[in-house]
Amino acid sequence: MRWSKPLTPLALATTLAGCESIFGSGDEEPITRLPRALTQSEQDLIVASNRFGFNLLREVSARDSSSNIFLSPLSASMALGMTMNGARGETFTGMRSTLGFGAMEPAQINASYRSLIDLLLGLDGNVDMRLANSIWVDQRFPLHPAFVESSLQHFDARVTALDFANPASANTINGWVDQGTNGKIKTIIDGIDAGVVMYLINAVYFKGSWTQEFDPARTSPAPFHRADGGQHSVQMMFLRDAKVRSVMNDQVQMVDLAYGRGAFSMTLVLPPNGQPLRQWAAGVTDEKWQTWVAQLRDTEMDVLLPRFRLEYDEVLNKTLQALGMGTAFDEGAADFGGMSPLGADLFITNVKQKTFLEVNEKGTEAAAATSVEMGVTSGPPTFIANRPFLVAIRERHSGTILFVGLIGDPRSP
Repeated sequence: MRWSKPLTPLALATTLAGCESIFGSGDEEPITRLPRALTQSEQDLIVASNRFGFNLLREVSARDSSSNIFLSPLSASMALGMTMNGARGETFTGMRSTLGFGAMEPAQINASYRSLIDLLLGLDGNVDMRLANSIWVDQRFPLHPAFVESSLQHFDARVTALDFANPASANTINGWVDQGTNGKIKTIIDGIDAGVVMYLINAVYFKGSWTQEFDPARTSPAPFHRADGGQHSVQMMFLRDAKVRSVMNDQVQMVDLAYGRGAFSMTLVLPPNGQPLRQWAAGVTDEKWQTWVAQLRDTEMDVLLPRFRLEYDEVLNKTLQALGMGTAFDEGAADFGGMSPLGADLFITNVKQKTFLEVNEKGTEAAAATSVEMGVTSGPPTFIANRPFLVAIRERHSGTILFVGLIGDPRSP
């Protein structure tokens, strides 16, 4: 398994906006700029990913009344981006639009992902940022070599054929996710249903220590006011005279807390007083986000932040369909001809994401796994002669066999 250390597009926008700031103290110099300028394609990719992230958050929030929602747009985009490489026609167009890529061509999208990963590999040695992709396919199901090569070249994907009829295959897939998220997400699938022929999975893991750590001795119980008007006690961390970047006005209260040498950060945003979070967040767009980030300025202030831990999971089917990629889920209309010779029979059956987040006095640990499950149409069973087979030529009504043989190497002479 190869691990990459890219910066998430959302964090990158914050980093670029605050590149002139110096974070924290210590023997190592803070990271104040990227090692090279971003290409236009890379900038377009970041904008697309951020736009997709806010759209995803808005749709999930509208459908899920849970107190907490925690998503990884990067993980979802990576898993769906791999899948999109096999899409054709309206299926591709819908997926590209949903992921926010506009009119970008596949080669441009893939090259931008690849170059951005390479650019940011190991950006901050004080932050543990891992990214891994994998494709798990039923050993009886064929894939186009070009699709496999693209997955390897652009996504560093591990491509593995398994016997999906063997219950142990689900354990193998879950074991990869467990390792890829450093044990924070144990399983992404409960088992492999009949008709499922492939999983395209992304795993993301992040662990960063605050540039300025909270003092555990200052952590104490404090009330947290819920949206329903009630309140409960939380363990509130306290950081006095913190050197942060912030913007505080009648539109937004925003603070940026750095990790490590300052390349990565956690951005916290409070809506204006009196506005419910969900109602306000539904109107947050990438354009608004960029405006707020551009207004961040170096500040000294006290910061109070709850210490908490959460796990979240969501099936994203309806959300993604609402955002415009319904064709990919349509058993009769989906076209994944670029993925397999049997691509016309393929469609997405499930997109599932699981996430983990823990915030404490030392820093933050977060993980995500996104699985794209591919199924085949419920038409006639598929017979794939992709291993040695017996062949016979016969007269059907009498049962007379005219020719019979065993084919172990069907290559033409």
